[in-house]
Amino acid sequence: MSTRRDNLGGGSLASRMTEPLLCYPDLPGNDLAIALRQAGHILVFVANWEMVDPAEHAHTKEGWSGAVVSGVEDLNGALALCRHVRRREDPVCPLLLVVERHQVADLKLRNDLFDDFCVVPLAPGELVARLEHALWRMGRGVDHQLIERGPLVLNLETYQAGIAGRALDLTYMEYQLLRFLATHPGKVFTRETLLSRVWGYEYYGGARTVDVHVRRLRAKLGEEHAHLIETVRSVGYRFGQVSWAQGPALAPVPEGDEQSVVGFDR
Repeated sequence: MSTRRDNLGGGSLASRMTEPLLCYPDLPGNDLAIALRQAGHILVFVANWEMVDPAEHAHTKEGWSGAVVSGVEDLNGALALCRHVRRREDPVCPLLLVVERHQVADLKLRNDLFDDFCVVPLAPGELVARLEHALWRMGRGVDHQLIERGPLVLNLETYQAGIAGRALDLTYMEYQLLRFLATHPGKVFTRETLLSRVWGYEYYGGARTVDVHVRRLRAKLGEEHAHLIETVRSVGYRFGQVSWAQGPALAPVPEGDEQSVVGFDR
């Protein structure tokens, strides 16, 4: 089966988003798709979870801006897709699940598979409003150029950052690393993933490059806020207070438990 991309967008704020929404199932003419299209979102439809990764490779450059998954026609298929995109190394967020009222009970103990859910029939504009609110919470609200994470503020237009009202003097790569982590709050990334997503595949530095930049960022954030970048032992790093993360809380690893770092990179 082939994926279907819908490039019909309106003049709304969503049309300025560069990456498409992942949509399931492959029903571009249904009411939900029409509402998203009229709001200006670019949509890519897939018929099953196995098509997600090939569609991402074909239609996006930096990954999905989010996902809208309907379980009305096939809840098991919808949950299989949710499970796939949320348990991979780079989870899709935010993810909105649409269900019928009698299906709500089936979502019990599955809240790790989605960020929000809607029950059909939807009130006019409800789906779009919920989606855009979820995008804003993730720091991806296209009508906002600021990402705010507690005391931390990032200006996406000026590449400036501040903590508790104090400006941070960051290098370009320190800013890019902080921005990437802050736009995925609570998600854990390995050093290798951070190297490829922040520095790029053409960068040949080792994984210790990430450790060096994390140490520098923590020093610049100051002792009071250094905990915003947490070490997950034997895995990597994540951003945010543990209350933002889904699942059991993980305490930050003490500084002395990190891998030792030698030398500096560019």
